[in-house]
Amino acid sequence: MEVFDAMRTVLAVRNYRDSPVPQDTVRRIVEAGRLTASSMNGQPWHFIVVENRNTIRELGKLAPTGPYVAQASMAVVVAIEKTRFAVSDASRAIQSMILTAWSEGVGSNWVGFLGLTEVKSLLGIPDELDVLAVVPFGYPAQAYGRGKKQRKALSEVAHRERFRQPFE
Repeated sequence: MEVFDAMRTVLAVRNYRDSPVPQDTVRRIVEAGRLTASSMNGQPWHFIVVENRNTIRELGKLAPTGPYVAQASMAVVVAIEKTRFAVSDASRAIQSMILTAWSEGVGSNWVGFLGLTEVKSLLGIPDELDVLAVVPFGYPAQAYGRGKKQRKALSEVAHRERFRQPFE
């Protein structure tokens, strides 16, 4: 799938089939995160790949906004250094992983936003790092209509040269 097609069609997936994600796909997903650009090449992230079913179920219990994590085939917990650009850099990496997964037919969704301290103790993440997010991955339980997004019109969010100058 072309990058723009993945971006245009990606949807949040919250229900997963009970099918494992192949290891070569898992590796590509994590590599996409690792290869993402970061401010001053700081790479302030750590990706903890979780495939153990019991641990995934625990992650679902610890993520108040995403109990559906428990259904995923695998998850990537994104821990970050406590530096100025870590949140934006790791956010870029998460999007790279989500788009790479989607291009291979694997769905995902961002769960949480900092404050996941119990996840740190579950996975042995040191105190000097924060957990930014849990990103579950798996094959969607039902077919999704690709590209069926409800978004504002481009003319409402894009401007040319100055604010409120039509982009057209």
